[in-house]
Amino acid sequence: MNLILLGLGLSIVWLGLRTKDEIYRLGAVIGGAIFLVWGFALTASQFQVLFEAIALITIFPVCMRCMKE
Repeated sequence: MNLILLGLGLSIVWLGLRTKDEIYRLGAVIGGAIFLVWGFALTASQFQVLFEAIALITIFPVCMRCMKE
């Protein structure tokens, strides 16, 4: 169930970003974010730790580049 919510959330956000109208885009991204948070909260802790580690590895170089400037 949790992976279904995560997939649904990612799909809604992706479709929302492809729309041209700002109202529909905003509504879809907010709705998708709710599904993403809901699915992430229901996942196992091992998946959450893995996801957080991937996010840190991905974002860390960007943060270090911002600190140098």
